[in-house]
Amino acid sequence: MAALAEEQTEVAVKLEPEGPPTLIPPQAGDGAGEGSGSTTNNGPNGGGGNVAAASSASGDGGTPKPAVAVSAAAPAGAAPVPAAAPEAGASHDRQTLLAVLQFLRQSNLREAEEALRREARLLEEAVAGSGAPGEVDSVGAEAACALLSRVTASVPGPAASDPPGVGASVATAVSGSASGPAAPGKAGSVVVEDQPDVSAVLSAYNQQGDPTMYEEYYSGLKHFIECSLDCHRAELSQLFYPLFVHMYLELVYNQHENEAKSFFEKFHGDQECYYQDDLRVLSSLTKKEHMKGNETMLDFRTSKFVLRISRDSYQLLKRHLQEKQNNQIWNIVQEHLYIDIFDGMPRSKQQIDAMVGSLAGEAKREANKSKVFFGLLKEPEIEVPLDDEDEEGENEEGKPKKKKPKKDSIGSKSKKQDPNAPPQNRIPLPELKDSDKLDKIMNMKETTKRVRLGPDCLPSICFYTFLNAYQGLTAVDVTDDSSLIAGGFADSTVRVWSVTPKKLRSVKQASDLSLIDKESDDVLERIMDEKTASELKILYGHSGPVYGASFSPDRNYLLSSSEDGTVRLWSLQTFTCLVGYKGHNYPVWDTQFSPYGYYFVSGGHDRVARLWATDHYQPLRIFAGHLADVNCTRFHPNSNYVATGSADRTVRLWDVLNGNCVRIFTGHKGPIHSLTFSPNGRFLATGATDGRVLLWDIGHGLMVGELKGHTDTVCSLRFSRDGEILASGSMDNTVRLWDAIKAFEDLETDDFTTATGHINLPENSQELLLGTYMTKSTPVVHLHFTRRNLVLAAGAYSPQ
Repeated sequence: MAALAEEQTEVAVKLEPEGPPTLIPPQAGDGAGEGSGSTTNNGPNGGGGNVAAASSASGDGGTPKPAVAVSAAAPAGAAPVPAAAPEAGASHDRQTLLAVLQFLRQSNLREAEEALRREARLLEEAVAGSGAPGEVDSVGAEAACALLSRVTASVPGPAASDPPGVGASVATAVSGSASGPAAPGKAGSVVVEDQPDVSAVLSAYNQQGDPTMYEEYYSGLKHFIECSLDCHRAELSQLFYPLFVHMYLELVYNQHENEAKSFFEKFHGDQECYYQDDLRVLSSLTKKEHMKGNETMLDFRTSKFVLRISRDSYQLLKRHLQEKQNNQIWNIVQEHLYIDIFDGMPRSKQQIDAMVGSLAGEAKREANKSKVFFGLLKEPEIEVPLDDEDEEGENEEGKPKKKKPKKDSIGSKSKKQDPNAPPQNRIPLPELKDSDKLDKIMNMKETTKRVRLGPDCLPSICFYTFLNAYQGLTAVDVTDDSSLIAGGFADSTVRVWSVTPKKLRSVKQASDLSLIDKESDDVLERIMDEKTASELKILYGHSGPVYGASFSPDRNYLLSSSEDGTVRLWSLQTFTCLVGYKGHNYPVWDTQFSPYGYYFVSGGHDRVARLWATDHYQPLRIFAGHLADVNCTRFHPNSNYVATGSADRTVRLWDVLNGNCVRIFTGHKGPIHSLTFSPNGRFLATGATDGRVLLWDIGHGLMVGELKGHTDTVCSLRFSRDGEILASGSMDNTVRLWDAIKAFEDLETDDFTTATGHINLPENSQELLLGTYMTKSTPVVHLHFTRRNLVLAAGAYSPQ
């Protein structure tokens, strides 16, 4: 079977609405197409490659930096002039500045012109040659035209949705005021993006103001926000944390250690409680040298902190910073923050608190707008043979001609193609073997005897307690048919138990196999060596604690992931290691087989998840984007998507076909440790160290529920086979059952909610909680629903 094609490196070509092609020089730490840090409406270039701190038509008090490439459209009627011969050093820079100043004056952008002159400290006489705004001296005109012919760009006229001065660069403001259309024709703009090195990333903190004024700047903004109206206060309070971090880092980088310490001690207590872990890391960065090797700091610097704010609140903030001439804070807002502005009512404190808390703020709304095929693939039709042992077939009256199992909500997927399902051949999936077909028939028969769960019919729970594990149990998995259970341990072993009367047996030696009649009906029994039969098999091979385990759907293989950086594939026929997959450089926290076998996913401390095929040594896809460890991974039931939960407090959904991130979910206040998809593929449940279980609508990209009750990390989540009940297991030694049908009914997913992120979570955790089941002193590590809807739970006894 052909595996998924390996991804090729591509150069991203972004089509511009109009104008000639532009090669935009990369800025330190700015990715391709990133906004300038203020709004989603940043013009066609997304703000990349513009003047670092924007000065716009409204004169927002920004302080642009000289000698940075400016994207601009030439005004109508300007005759092209050949580029001036290149000059050396300061003279060349001076000519560029003169040209920009003349252009700003010609375009009647007086405030921007004055701000640029103040920044560059140019003498008034140097540009006093022009009289009226429309007149330009010959030197200025030549310099301006030379500059514009040297740095050409495509910037169309202003979009109706672009407010003047909101994140608009000099280029946007100029194109907005230039008369006449831009150059005709369609073209692409190639955005060059490279990985920023540490020194380039940190150099952004070079431009800083008076260190003694930082406390006054921050206090002034804090006082303004706290005195604003309630509706704006909740939204603007989101600024406190990212501004605090960046101002502190600027002070440290520029070696104002005493001022930095004073600033931290004065304001760190004002931050939200869910940022305390990050602040603890920040407090250890007291010298410039500390910053260079700190991943958390570099992540914070390179990934713009995303804030979602209503337009009214944003205009209020902007007006305040202009009036106070608070350029220091405005520069940080422009360079390090991405303000996602929406039209409409400001969000309430409760609505904001539900969504914030991740390492990089909220997700941009565009991140959750791409289409996701969350439906299930059509099941192959399998003839169910007549079976004399079936109770229904034992009547003397005569058997039906073709007996099919009763179809319930989960079985109905076989008949019709789900409209939300991906194309059947979107990704190559393995063909069903005869043994797979037999297993599906067994599954169908089990389905007919399945208990329909609900508030009035809760499942029984069977708990497997690992004794004498000495807190060394680090991973558990159970086969789909509930016949085997595997445990990963801190002593680097993997142990497999049979939980049925059938013992575990290895295949006979090669010399003995040659004596067996291969045509006999019971050949599969004959190849097994009865001398090796036992309830437990121990698998040796890892050189560190085993943190993840996953059985293949056909129960022939077992995956394990370890601190040693490898994922191992074990045969359950010979109980030996077949392959060691080496791709992660650090501990691998989790691994999981695809529901169809063949593919599997792993995630680890290196902050990426990898997609593998069992017959490839190298990963097929690398899912990069998380800012901290990838703690847990899960395949979608249709195998076209992978969900990852991370210590950066976000959940991401990745497309297996092209490796793109198609959903980012924020809202957890601690590292995420458990994920599960609903059987119909439409919903995702996530659990974290904050003790909350959050429910997500994958199609709309929205949080739709919050289940409160656990008092410690939620380690395991599982939906019942029909999706009526969600079970959660936690380090607080409890299993809780929740009413999933009620949680997902009457969801508000209208266009307004989807567009603005105004979610209204019902406070109904107690109504949804169907039962709480305590263990004596055993944290719940794993949960599993059998085919008949019995719950199996597992954990290691932990004496107090």
